[in-house]
Amino acid sequence: MSKNQVKELVEAGVHFGHLTRKWNPNMSPYIYMERNGIHIINLYKTVAKLDEASQALKKIAASGRKILFVATKKQAKDIVSESSKKINMPYITERWPGGMLTNFVTIRKAVKKMSSIDRMKQDGTFNSLSKKEKLQIGRLRDKLEKNLGSISNMTRLPGAIFIVDILREKIAVKEAQKLNIPIFAMVDTNCDPRGIDYVIPSNDDASKSISKILEHVGAAVLEGLEERNSSKEKEEDNSKTEEAPAPKQEVKEESETKKEVKKEAKSKDAKESSVAEESKETDDKKTKKAKK
Repeated sequence: MSKNQVKELVEAGVHFGHLTRKWNPNMSPYIYMERNGIHIINLYKTVAKLDEASQALKKIAASGRKILFVATKKQAKDIVSESSKKINMPYITERWPGGMLTNFVTIRKAVKKMSSIDRMKQDGTFNSLSKKEKLQIGRLRDKLEKNLGSISNMTRLPGAIFIVDILREKIAVKEAQKLNIPIFAMVDTNCDPRGIDYVIPSNDDASKSISKILEHVGAAVLEGLEERNSSKEKEEDNSKTEEAPAPKQEVKEESETKKEVKKEAKSKDAKESSVAEESKETDDKKTKKAKK
């Protein structure tokens, strides 16, 4: 834990909590003090929890699973979308679609519908439709793109979910808990941290605070992805080196088979010569008897 990290978090305003009258008593272990009617978050605990969460996210990214980022509040939308695009992860910044996790099959169908409309436009079948149908399909496509466009590459349930403001994203939290998906969240002093696997006590209202936390999280995920890529490259190199000496073995096998064939041929010749000698001896015996 470095002092520079704490200093950065102070500058970003991560330590500011909510009004004391709005606090949740379960957040008391993470509260440092009260000032001017506002709770101040203990940043040393924030740094420790942030490091713990970063390590866990790094492992999930290295395993090749997706991490879903969720933030539907105004000040977090753009920050989350930008940071998740950098690390190529799915995100939701519009309304949370009900059953996004628990009814994932139906959500995938809607995403497939979006891709089928795109195929229609490419094939030219879209142009053969009437003006009214074109308008209806166009509006449907725009609606699907707005709500589900950011998760079109997510073909299976995510390995983890990162949430900004768990009070606002209650449904997302409940769905993740139901499916035992690890929850990483920025938790403010007015939230209940129980049920969250990786709590990051921080100010979830200020855009600077959100961007600072996501910066650390994004860096950890990138490290995990780089590790995965490097391990893949090593495996490919190993497989190539294992495949390379294969022809020598084949040559050896061929030479061995040739030797066996030669041995068989020699044994056959020996048998034939012995048979020929036996036949000669019998002929000689017959001629001697005939002379007598």
